[in-house]
Amino acid sequence: MTLPISPPILPMLAKSVPAVPDQPDGEAAWVYEPKWDGFRAIVYRDGDDVRIDSRNARPMQRYFPDVVEAVLAQLPPRCVVDGEIVVARPGPDGAAARLDFDALSQRIHPAASRVRLLAETTTASLVVFDVLALGDDDLTGRPLSERLTALDDLHLDGPRIFATPRSADAAVARGWFDAFEGAGLDGVVAKPLAAPYQPDKRAMVKVKHARTADVVLAGYRLHKSSTAAEPRIGSLLLGIHDDDGRLQFVGVAASFPTARRAALHAELQPLVVEPGTPAAADHPWSDWQDPAVADGAAGERRPGAQSRWSAGKDLSFTMLRPERVLEVGYDHMEGTRFRHTAQFKRWRPDREPASCTYAQLEEPVGYDLAALLPGAPGTA
Repeated sequence: MTLPISPPILPMLAKSVPAVPDQPDGEAAWVYEPKWDGFRAIVYRDGDDVRIDSRNARPMQRYFPDVVEAVLAQLPPRCVVDGEIVVARPGPDGAAARLDFDALSQRIHPAASRVRLLAETTTASLVVFDVLALGDDDLTGRPLSERLTALDDLHLDGPRIFATPRSADAAVARGWFDAFEGAGLDGVVAKPLAAPYQPDKRAMVKVKHARTADVVLAGYRLHKSSTAAEPRIGSLLLGIHDDDGRLQFVGVAASFPTARRAALHAELQPLVVEPGTPAAADHPWSDWQDPAVADGAAGERRPGAQSRWSAGKDLSFTMLRPERVLEVGYDHMEGTRFRHTAQFKRWRPDREPASCTYAQLEEPVGYDLAALLPGAPGTA
């Protein structure tokens, strides 16, 4: 490629803030955008040559031939753009479309035949929110306001590549924060209009949804620094009861100071279920190695399911009697699980494990993704 900027370029990042920032009086210093829940992508096109880099600057165009095809059809012959690859899927029983991160994750597959099939059956879209180079011009040193003008001039309105919605009105952004979650988006981003593009710098701000849930503790894994002499908890395995009373694995809480990891291990030892005992056979996740349930094929969710992300790692865990309840913080759900690692808040000795059900989780406001990505695959 002979573009004015060459790969790899690490994307500009955002730091978390508790609320959408207001505009300064009498001036528009921020531009607000929905926060897309997909794969961050820096896309380079030089004629027929297309490269798509992940957030970590790893080329991933081989996994997205459909996006490459769209880039060749809709982007200028020589350009570099920053955006997000997303997959939209219709909701169940005719519900409005929403983003599907699980389906997007399935697109990363080693088999070329599977990649081709998924490109046809789980077609992805590209949402663009910045232009870094155009023709022979490097735009990274220019203010965002100028780069957004360049983006507008590309007229990216689908059906496979879209410019992200944006607004200079903080009240509009706050409305997005509530409404767009129903479409699977996970917050709002605010960007300084006067700033240049700053690779790998947290030069933007993001506001993400924050909620709490009471969950059942049913197991743990040891931390990588754990030793026989000083065992330390790495992650707590969390469950929620479904309508049939089955304890479904919903995610982990894993961020603890070193001293807390050691104290947690000692605290939880009275709950340990020894392998091979009747209590182990009765544990709700005793069948975690059964492929029929580990991957959710039988309506069950278990810790330990192998995936392309686990790459053969040891996913075994220590089972605990599911008697303790804790409160965790989470941003949003992906189907029946937490989308990201949950945050330990406190123990809840006043709650019974059986009371920890999906009914406690807040339902997001409904919003049809087709209004954001008109005509995109999966929104019809």
